[in-house]
Amino acid sequence: MIKIYGMSTCPDCTYVDGQVEGNENYEVIDIGLHVRNLKEFLKLRDTNPAFDAVKRKGTVGIPCFVLDDGTVTLRPEDAGLRRRPKDEPAPSCSIDGTGC
Repeated sequence: MIKIYGMSTCPDCTYVDGQVEGNENYEVIDIGLHVRNLKEFLKLRDTNPAFDAVKRKGTVGIPCFVLDDGTVTLRPEDAGLRRRPKDEPAPSCSIDGTGC
């Protein structure tokens, strides 16, 4: 089962969530729903090199995918999903208002 860490307020996450709804091959974990979920994600983010670039940019790193073999990736394509198109309008979730 592929785990997907995200938040219901993240446009990139909700785009991915819509693709897996009802598919038992994916487990969606909302890190904003419970502190336990947030701690689980932060442990992963703090220890996995897949997050090095996003941490340097000051972004969160969601949606995040943990594949069946334990590989951690930030690319929906690696989990058999599509990325939200860049030309699709979405609310900004960055502090500076420039995007997500």
